[in-house]
Amino acid sequence: MKKIFPALFIFLYNICLSQQPQDFTLASPNGKIKVSIIINNKITWSVLHEKDLILAPSSVSMTLDQNEVLGKNAFLLNSKREKVNQTFESPFYKKRSVKNQYNLLVLNFKNDFSIEYRAFDDGVAYRFITKKKKDIVVKAEEVSLNFDQDYNTLMPYVRDLRNPKDPYISSFEAQYENKKISEFAKDTLAFLPFLIDFKNNKKAVFLEAGLEDYPGLFVTNNKSKSGFESRFSNYPLEETNGGFNNINRLITKRADYLVKTKGTRTFPWRILVISKNDAELVNNDMVQKLSEPTKIKDLSWIKPGKVAWDWWNDWNIYNIDFKAGINTQTYKYYIDFASRNKVEYVVLDEGWSMEDDIMKHNPNVDLEALITYGKERNVGLILWSSWMALTKNIAGIFKNYADLGIKGFKVDFLDRDDAKMVNSVYDIAQKAADHKLLLDFHGMYKPTGIQRTFPNILNFEGVKGLENNKWTPNDDVPLYDCSIPFIRMIAGPMDYTPGAMRNTTKSEFKPSHSNPVSQGTRSHQLALYTIFEAPLQMMADSPTAYMKEQESTDFIAKIPTVFDETVALNGEIGKFVSIARKKANVWYLGAITNWDSRETTIDFSFLEKGKKFEAEIFSDGLNADKAANDYKREIVTIDSTTKLTYRLASGGGLAMIIQPK
Repeated sequence: MKKIFPALFIFLYNICLSQQPQDFTLASPNGKIKVSIIINNKITWSVLHEKDLILAPSSVSMTLDQNEVLGKNAFLLNSKREKVNQTFESPFYKKRSVKNQYNLLVLNFKNDFSIEYRAFDDGVAYRFITKKKKDIVVKAEEVSLNFDQDYNTLMPYVRDLRNPKDPYISSFEAQYENKKISEFAKDTLAFLPFLIDFKNNKKAVFLEAGLEDYPGLFVTNNKSKSGFESRFSNYPLEETNGGFNNINRLITKRADYLVKTKGTRTFPWRILVISKNDAELVNNDMVQKLSEPTKIKDLSWIKPGKVAWDWWNDWNIYNIDFKAGINTQTYKYYIDFASRNKVEYVVLDEGWSMEDDIMKHNPNVDLEALITYGKERNVGLILWSSWMALTKNIAGIFKNYADLGIKGFKVDFLDRDDAKMVNSVYDIAQKAADHKLLLDFHGMYKPTGIQRTFPNILNFEGVKGLENNKWTPNDDVPLYDCSIPFIRMIAGPMDYTPGAMRNTTKSEFKPSHSNPVSQGTRSHQLALYTIFEAPLQMMADSPTAYMKEQESTDFIAKIPTVFDETVALNGEIGKFVSIARKKANVWYLGAITNWDSRETTIDFSFLEKGKKFEAEIFSDGLNADKAANDYKREIVTIDSTTKLTYRLASGGGLAMIIQPK
């Protein structure tokens, strides 16, 4: 009996201790952001920015098999704090190096799990960590977002379903809907990232990073309509062909769990990026900072650049003596255009091979001849493939085409982010790296940091890009263009595919398949090459169209796709944005507006003081409100004290290349 009483005392003491609320606070390095964590029968976190409540107390938990809930009646063992201030290199990004400064708090709990919190000057993040000896089954994860008021949101709802019965299979493309939290569309899902608009002009963008061996996060409205709660796609057990052109894999049976995974691992980051003014969002590095460093030792073969693209312009070239189409002569024409304009790549999109077997070529396309032709002209070729066709034999397909001299693959119609698909993306990335192949993931969920881990992935779609102008009559494209730099682009690069040389006003716009146009002006399109991040940036229009507009083409061709420095100049979500980026000693500047004409003043104080610069400037022409193709090109001398004011036409833009004089 003497041995029983001490054990019983310790047992009862632990029960009492576990029932006492425990509070922790974590502040950002500048002290303006504070995270409060309360451990009681559940674990909640809340976030203050200065005196403003950004996130009201919101519970977090993770449910494993055997009904084990990490976060319910959790017993805290200990905690750890750390201050981190480091810088890392980022050669395929919007800046050459990234400053990574944050304060860290890790709470270690009984039952072999922890929660790690990080507070940065521009946001906060947390993630679960498990240290279990055996594999685990994750049945559910609770991610709740509660707010103290009914704020406005910019929310991308799940649209364009590949299977109307399954909301987790879609293109991850949607215009933002500006609605209050309480107006969230009933019985629907939204994908990340999305934005909350607070008082005092403050904004928060919610997103995730470190998505590996785990499904992506969706949200829906909570029962009280004062916030959001998480939804995830369960693990696929059975699949069948379907969707667009029967080239998707649709789920016919799902498990009752999210993933079977390693017991010792980290889980995805749940992130709130916070800004005091809109422009701060345009130059945010949160996903890059929370991602795993590169797993590729030799990066020398990874070459970002621009791509002459065939599909958007429907292979519509003319004034030639052969029949244009998916054939060898047409692609030689694209290669010649790319070579003359120092465009690094040409993509062979859908149709160069059999759709369900990309080891079988279209007999009208002599691929080996085109590879040789491109090599002689310093132009690399990139091949399109559906995910379904590629995954029949990833390693074999990559080896075959890498040996032939292909530079990369555009992988399309993934359209899912369940754990099986996420694992497939990592598998494709590793196998592509093994064969020194670049990747452009089209028909893809938003990037979550794998682009830092595998920098051979240069681009992601997950954006409602220019291709939609071919068939969508009612989208407000300039509004969307002025929104995504503040929201979607925080997650990572965007395969938006700009570059239309046929430009229209709001009243004149009509969708066209073979002669597609842009909404807005020529200068708007030119500015997108600086504003939109894309290490592999498409030139969407046809070579014939570009050659007719050689002055614009020359300008586009000079703009790099990765940069050493980025400066967010000005902007207001959905209205306008202006950004400057530097590569070597040359600056590139872009500014765009929505359908509202406005004046914008460019302050060149970001330039090196005491030096003169020469700026090549494309601005909206005097008649751009009626003829959207109208622009003015000029060369002016400027320095760091210069301020220039320009009128942006309706749907207009401004683009500059600024070189030391």
